[in-house]
Parts: sequence; structure tokens; C-alpha cells
Amino acid sequence: MQNNPFLENFRQVAFLAHHTQLLMSSYHYWTGEPLIAETKDTVQGLMNASLAIASHQAGDDPIFNYANHQALALFKMTPEEIMGLPSRYSAEPMLREARAAFLHQVASHGFIENYSGVRIAKDGSRFLIEQATVWNVVDLKQAPSQTLGQAVVIKAWHAL
Repeated sequence: MQNNPFLENFRQVAFLAHHTQLLMSSYHYWTGEPLIAETKDTVQGLMNASLAIASHQAGDDPIFNYANHQALALFKMTPEEIMGLPSRYSAEPMLREARAAFLHQVASHGFIENYSGVRIAKDGSRFLIEQATVWNVVDLKQAPSQTLGQAVVIKAWHAL
């Protein structure tokens, strides 16, 4: 059975609409603040935000399931390259254990603000993320206690 491009595009649009709502509502739930200013088209507002925003699904080896344009530029990847990539690859090998411990801390507390850490782009260049907030993505309409994944908003960064 061949893939139906129309159906695949529909699924992508539906996923983006739902996931954007989850990112926005989860961030507000944990921090009490809006992730971005209100816009007519929240999906495009989040995708085009000047802040880098990305998320990964829950699991033993979480994979990226969202990255806005700024996050894609920061990691120097296309959507096809980042989607499905284990998020552990965003950190250098020697820093992955510390990153995993940090994500466990986020899972326990719901969110952490003012995080900073070194990350690595596809081309091997390194950059420091600063003023980042990492939070658990939850569906407030279903079960807020069930973590669907984690997300990050990176407010500042610079090349190393």
C-alpha cells in the first residue's frame, strides 16, 4: 500500500495543531506564564517564534517530535533530520549522563527554569544554551499526571 501524500499532510497538520496546544497549555500549567504571546494562528506563532522551542516524546530513549524554526536553525537540521532523532544526541557524548539526570529531575518536579548547558549541532559546532525552561508535556484534558514528553524553550544561546 502506497503512502497517500494528502493523508500524510493531514496527519502532520493535525499533529502540529494538537501538539502546539499541548506545549502551550503544559507550559502555562507549570509556570503560570504564556509560552508565547497570543496570536490568531498559534501553530505558526510557535513555529516562527524568536525563541528556540523543541520537544521529545516520553520513553527510555526519547526522540524529538517537535522543533520550531529557531530550534532547527540552532541545531542546524531540517525537520526531516531532527524528527525521530534520539534527543540524547543534542548533547555531546560525555555530557549525556548529566543530561539524563537533569531530565529525570524535570520529570520529578514538572519544570525547571534558568537551565544552561552545552549542546551540539549537526555539523559538530557547540553552543551554550542559557535561560532555558524545560517542562513536562501533559494533556490537561486527559491525565495531567501522565507525562507525554518534555519540552524546552531556549531564550538565549551563543556559539562556543
